[in-house]
Amino acid sequence: MASSEHAIKGLYVSRNTYIHTGITEWQFKKTVNVVCYYRYLRFFPTGKFLYKISPQKVKDVVKCMHLRASKGDSVFKGDYTLSGDGQIEMALLYPGHRYTLVRMRLRVRGTTIGANNRLDVLKILTTGVNGTELGNWKGNILELVEDWEENETHDPDVPAVSHSRGLTPFVFVPFEEADTSVLNLPVEKMDYFVPG
Repeated sequence: MASSEHAIKGLYVSRNTYIHTGITEWQFKKTVNVVCYYRYLRFFPTGKFLYKISPQKVKDVVKCMHLRASKGDSVFKGDYTLSGDGQIEMALLYPGHRYTLVRMRLRVRGTTIGANNRLDVLKILTTGVNGTELGNWKGNILELVEDWEENETHDPDVPAVSHSRGLTPFVFVPFEEADTSVLNLPVEKMDYFVPG
């Protein structure tokens, strides 16, 4: 991740699954569904990153993970810093009627020396942000929230939440492998993925 080659030539993908029970009207058995969704990250050497949560597979999402993505692509831009010990601090704002701040802390690691092909999720926090507090902020989001406490909310109607689900490590997928990656397999063929 630290090299600009990874930033330009691929995505980090976190494949998450959970069990959802169905409605049991007029049946003696409950239906159970395995739901699959992905978190996507693309880093740029400038300190910017792109983020998307979607049920779409890697081969479909790779096409819209660029800085010119439209609002319809639901790709969000944020800022990150990489420390010397391999930790990444990230922040982005979801725009809308109410702003939501997403803050993540990740740790870079590799399955082989120097690979940097995995990102472990240490923390994902969301909190409400008052739009008037943001004003016309155009700078680095990390600078805006630098002094905020982790559980601090800036919108009384939206509490701060530390997420405990969807924390599967990210796997680096080079662009040229996006169509053939095992992460594209449906849940019928791969109900759970162990990133290693």
